[in-house]
Amino acid sequence: MEKLSFKRHRRLRSTATLRALISETNLTVDDLVYPLFIIEGEQIKHEVPSMPGVFQLSLDYLATEIAELTKLGIKAVMLFGIPKEKDQEGSGAYSDQGIVQRAIRKIKDLSPELLVIADTCLCEYTSHGHCGIVEESRIINDQSLVLHAKTAVSQANAGADIIAPSNMMDGFVVTIRKALDDAGFQQIPIMSYAIKYASAFYGPFRDAADSTPKFGDRKSYQMSPANRLEAIREAASDIDEGADLLIIKPALAYLDIMREVREKFNVPLVAYNVSGEYAMVKAAAINGWIDEQAIVIEKTLAMKRAGADLIITYFAKDLAKWLNN
Repeated sequence: MEKLSFKRHRRLRSTATLRALISETNLTVDDLVYPLFIIEGEQIKHEVPSMPGVFQLSLDYLATEIAELTKLGIKAVMLFGIPKEKDQEGSGAYSDQGIVQRAIRKIKDLSPELLVIADTCLCEYTSHGHCGIVEESRIINDQSLVLHAKTAVSQANAGADIIAPSNMMDGFVVTIRKALDDAGFQQIPIMSYAIKYASAFYGPFRDAADSTPKFGDRKSYQMSPANRLEAIREAASDIDEGADLLIIKPALAYLDIMREVREKFNVPLVAYNVSGEYAMVKAAAINGWIDEQAIVIEKTLAMKRAGADLIITYFAKDLAKWLNN
């Protein structure tokens, strides 16, 4: 063979040990946040049909659930509530006896060290399924902010470690920051759903949280999937208004957005690996079409590589088992 000059990149891929030593991206259990759906009632453990392995749980199942998460080394959960009753203003979201508030207190009694992130929105609690006050089929921005602020303070009072507002109303971060500060919760961080697209990947979540809009859609407040520059504007606004962490939702279809936000802003980024992304992989795995473990680890590494510091994922338990082994 004629002598040629070329690079020997394969030298660094020759053994599993060497590949591990020079890995540029690392995934650990500490990166994971597990979503929990808490439903009012007793003795309820209802599997979500479109999300195999994900359950709506009543409060009496929390002790078993938290014990499992602790054993797996998962250190953070995000709470979503499913109330018995709903109304036009979503009053269950900001009630001190709301399902999420009771769940926060119970989790903190069971495991004080577990980080509890409260999703702060109204859609699960409103009779119309939208994230704010509705007048003549329009979602009213500024009046809705008052209710989101009340919800955040109520969740902080219950013991939430992080407030995660997901409503995408203009001014929601600064309004919630002021309300928390005025209530004496200056130490509570805000994990803003800063970049939340009006995505088709949310369908299974709406089954799990019973939050499907009764009319229209959420395109007047969530972002168009076509837009990139708008995402940068949204991120910049939320940081200016006091957000401590930024969520990008969904994750997989928006890795380009995650990378660009990572390069422009020096705050922790959170990827939300949403329900549709979960359901597609689970369905393919159940049918034997893919290697579930390999696929899940690969796509989660992609989120970390794109710039995510944390990942909210329904695969958290599975990932913890695989990573621990």
